[in-house]
Amino acid sequence: MLRFQQGINLATFAWQFLLLIALSEYLIPQDEPTCPNGSCDNNKTGISTPKAYYSFGRTKSGSQRYRCRLCNTTFAISNRATLRQRMPEVNEMVFKLLVNKMPLKRICETAGINIGTLYRKIDFIHKQCLEFAASFEQKLPGMKIPRVYLSVDRQEYTINWGNAGDKRNTVLMALGCADNKTSYVFGIHVNHDARLDAKKVEADAKQIEEPELRPPFRRYARVWLQQDYQDALERSQGRHSRKKRLRETIEDIYIEATDRDDIEDPDFQTTETTLPGRGMLVHSDYTLYGHFFFLKNLLSGVEKIRFFLDQESGIRAACLSAFWVDVLAKRCDAFYVRVRKDLTINQKRRLKAESIRGLADFRASSASYEPLTDHDLRHIVVKQRLRDLVDIGEWHDRWLFYPFPDMSEPEKAICWLTNLYDGAYDDDHLANLYSKATLHGIDRFFMQIRRRISLLERPISSASAEGRRWYGYSPYNPEIVGKVLDIFRVFYNFVEIGDDKKTPAMRLGLSEKVITVTEILGVE
Repeated sequence: MLRFQQGINLATFAWQFLLLIALSEYLIPQDEPTCPNGSCDNNKTGISTPKAYYSFGRTKSGSQRYRCRLCNTTFAISNRATLRQRMPEVNEMVFKLLVNKMPLKRICETAGINIGTLYRKIDFIHKQCLEFAASFEQKLPGMKIPRVYLSVDRQEYTINWGNAGDKRNTVLMALGCADNKTSYVFGIHVNHDARLDAKKVEADAKQIEEPELRPPFRRYARVWLQQDYQDALERSQGRHSRKKRLRETIEDIYIEATDRDDIEDPDFQTTETTLPGRGMLVHSDYTLYGHFFFLKNLLSGVEKIRFFLDQESGIRAACLSAFWVDVLAKRCDAFYVRVRKDLTINQKRRLKAESIRGLADFRASSASYEPLTDHDLRHIVVKQRLRDLVDIGEWHDRWLFYPFPDMSEPEKAICWLTNLYDGAYDDDHLANLYSKATLHGIDRFFMQIRRRISLLERPISSASAEGRRWYGYSPYNPEIVGKVLDIFRVFYNFVEIGDDKKTPAMRLGLSEKVITVTEILGVE
């Protein structure tokens, strides 16, 4: 039995490691081009070496040209993506239109290009964004950052059908992580692999009789096969649409998780959804684990990490699997945060007004409270609530219902997941951590995606046959979802400024200035 369990752990770890490599690939330094003159001393000196080369304009196809300072040899750095850029002056226009909610067809009309050219330019912009992000984020593991407060949540995107004979939609899940203090988004990862050919994988899986094996021993364990999809349909049950109180929703999530065959896998399939026509859908638990091990490597220089997680057992398991050593060393803590999101504006305003009145009544309850700030009063109230945590769920997780709502989080409950019951934190420390618990950082990023990316906005649907729906601006090719999310993450981190006139990268200390789209694209 022990040997069998070790085999499962080893096989699962192998898949997680491969996925981690794929997610981190953009951060791996590439061999730099050097002077092609074999007799020159710069033949082994990369182009990033200070004072070794001049920038020497660009070729007609947009490739960067350099001149060696020692031997005056001129050479160009080209690749397949840049060779296709016959109109490099249009790239900046496409980038800006893409992140300002213009549909793809309207971008084509505005830029004077066809849809094929647009997709090639999106490929080029995506490549430049990853290279640009890597040039900064490669520094993160070596940066000494005292603390980060990270919010983690998921967002779903609908893909329209590409086959008139099968009008079911595909739903992709993206997991994102943002720093609540600086708003910097450290990663956004989608459960889709565009590199795989579904027909070839299905044929190979059938030949080796893979569906008969337990998932950890499969060659294609991380992706959805047709047999997996059919099995999921048989297990699926309808979701309840009735509005519920916050505690009810928390309880329901625990019950739903325990009903799964795999408690760590949040995937849910219905007869209204199908697998993608291009690439392959990745099981969400693999994406979750890959995401957190990616963060583990990226944030290795951070002194203390606090995670605020959406209530999902798969997210919890992935986070604690990646950071368990840090949890035991008190360098990392994790909290569930559950927010009620189905309230109207008027209901939110009423709850906030009641909270303000309640705080005023609490101040008036004692003369010693009169000179205290609102922040100090809230701290005292949260400390008091630590004595009356609510036991919810099969694992007896203890929840605090936060008494001070705002418009973005009108009803909120928080659960400390990494309590080792060793008394390491006093009540003041814990009250501070509970008060900082929020999903605001990642929710703001997700809100910006909906508002600024036409392809990924909340679907405007129209009814179709058999209750299925066509979504107005949603894409047909699932691969573009990951590319557009990467592009927008770079724009959001380095270009978009806040009220303080800084970008998230500037607040984090990665960048000293606002970066322009021109700089990201490398256009001179």
